[in-house]
Amino acid sequence: MKLALFDCDGTLVDSQNVIVAAMTRAFARAQIDLPPRKALLGIVGLSLVEAMRRLGDGDPQFPAEQLAQFYREAFHALRGEPDFAEPLFPDIRMVLDHLSAREDVVLGIATGKSQRGVAAVLSHHGLEGRFITIQTADDAPSKPHPAMVLQAMQATGAAPMDTILIGDTSFDMTMARAAGARAIGVTWGYHASDLLRSSGAERLVSDGTALLTAMDELWTWPAQGGHAETAASRAAPAESNDERG
Repeated sequence: MKLALFDCDGTLVDSQNVIVAAMTRAFARAQIDLPPRKALLGIVGLSLVEAMRRLGDGDPQFPAEQLAQFYREAFHALRGEPDFAEPLFPDIRMVLDHLSAREDVVLGIATGKSQRGVAAVLSHHGLEGRFITIQTADDAPSKPHPAMVLQAMQATGAAPMDTILIGDTSFDMTMARAAGARAIGVTWGYHASDLLRSSGAERLVSDGTALLTAMDELWTWPAQGGHAETAASRAAPAESNDERG
């Protein structure tokens, strides 16, 4: 059985505007200067408290837990506003439809979102029931700890070499490789292509068709035999100059 394990924010859905809006409200409530937008998007994918700690540059006095709670409350409030949007990235529905039709593939999610947040995304886009395993910040340590991937493999019975993590951040790539899984970086998300490559991405893709091709290549590679290669030697050149990180 093959496991396609997707990150959520920056990979399945484009949530950057609502993330920045929630961060803006949280920092304003805490009366702390808001970090630059690039810094805010650079920590997307981490669990909230860990994300806030990084934004505080490791300062032990930085109120990371309080900011995380303010962010949760702001995000929940934004979700109820009429202009709230976390749209699917182009081609994502096509990719999920294609993979769901395969009898040898199961789908999963590994994300820094909460279970509630993932459920809201899936419900909004009519994707309930597509993902056999959903690993979140509620269930495991923050990325890049490999627990989410390990738990997903255990839940589905997928072997590491049959598991591909698709994500947009260095945290995703590092997490996947630490669990012994394969890693594909998408260039439409929040981290730069060079960072994805250096963190262990075996392929970089810029659209859904390229993603499906890369997944088939990686799933075929173990059966072809040969010696394991380094992550750097397997990483293909970026197919896009889109480096929104």
